[in-house]
Amino acid sequence: MRILLVSANFAPEPVGIGKYSGEMAEWLAAQGHEVRVVCAPPYYPAWQVDPAWRWPPYRHEAWRGVRVWRAPLWVPSRPGGLKRVLHLASFALASLPILLRQWAWRPEVVMVVAPALLCAPMGWLTARATGARAWLHVQDFEVDVALKMGLLCQGLLRRLALGAESWLLRRFDTVSTISGRMHEHLLRKGVAAQRALRFPNWADVQAVRPLRGTSTYRAELGLPGGARVALFSGSWSAKQGLETVVQAARALTHRPDIVFVVCGQGAMRTELEAAERELNNLRLLPLQPLDRLGELLGLADAHLLPQSVEAEDLVLPSKLTNMLASGRPVVATCRAGTELADAVGRCGVVVPPGDAPALARAIEALMDDPARREALGRLAREHAERHIDRESVLRALEAELLAGQARRAARATP
Repeated sequence: MRILLVSANFAPEPVGIGKYSGEMAEWLAAQGHEVRVVCAPPYYPAWQVDPAWRWPPYRHEAWRGVRVWRAPLWVPSRPGGLKRVLHLASFALASLPILLRQWAWRPEVVMVVAPALLCAPMGWLTARATGARAWLHVQDFEVDVALKMGLLCQGLLRRLALGAESWLLRRFDTVSTISGRMHEHLLRKGVAAQRALRFPNWADVQAVRPLRGTSTYRAELGLPGGARVALFSGSWSAKQGLETVVQAARALTHRPDIVFVVCGQGAMRTELEAAERELNNLRLLPLQPLDRLGELLGLADAHLLPQSVEAEDLVLPSKLTNMLASGRPVVATCRAGTELADAVGRCGVVVPPGDAPALARAIEALMDDPARREALGRLAREHAERHIDRESVLRALEAELLAGQARRAARATP
């Protein structure tokens, strides 16, 4: 099958959407499908394009059996509001000539990954022009998140953005998203039930396993022998709610045996570095190599999953999958009744978003109860193996791709 994937974020980005788009393309190519990708140069989570990728602005490469075309984009150092819109618009415009070139190839499926929704119109047009199945995969409801977080103005602009989004969603043959609540949100936005699918993010449960020994990161960070680690690993962005983690660390400075480790990159780097200088129980780590992911996650006695209240049920943090696979409990900040609360409640602790004292109390109680940590971690691993194993998720995706192709062929037969 000829599959064209349009995803601003792609490998070698080690986290977030780029990680999943890269792994999906690589897996499909390994099954014998012909896969092409239109994407941007890697820039996330640092929010800057590495100098090695800045020139030439357009490039074509072969990557793990996949043909990849990269188009330039503008990357603001501190994204937000109009800057984020212009950032996504720059890629949508720059990728136009590459997408037009794909028309001659005549893909059988055109899959657009949102963000960036601004690429959806051209992706949809490419599918219609070539007779391909038009598929939109929603990782984030970017319009809703932007409105709730105040990144876009209200009033007329709000109505226009939501109206355009709904119109686009209803144009695609298939619209998928990563969780049950987000699937329900698609239906509320007007996507027909027979066109809406749930296609979750996954974990490589073979690569990420519960670490039985002592993580080498403990020595590298100079942690005391009996220290217990509350670990956050991911993007340092506003929607992560990291300020709550810093406040919780401040509340637990009287517990030298509990250390907060925050690993990643992103727009909040300056604020986090200032907090590290102030607090003796907070350590920062830059983004780590993917081949050390299991070792890094095994550093945790408990994982931290803060989330801003505005992003609840509009995004399901992709980092949760590997947290579960690592066999460690999760402490999340979210309201009861949200999908994140339901997911974490089986194998961790949930506290209200923005409530740093409650987060501190939950971390302290969990660190003081090793039997509970072990039991919750075992449940986390079982959930990962049963429900979000990469091989199972991608096999189901391939089955849907092939079934869709068969349905279209049957309709075309006189």
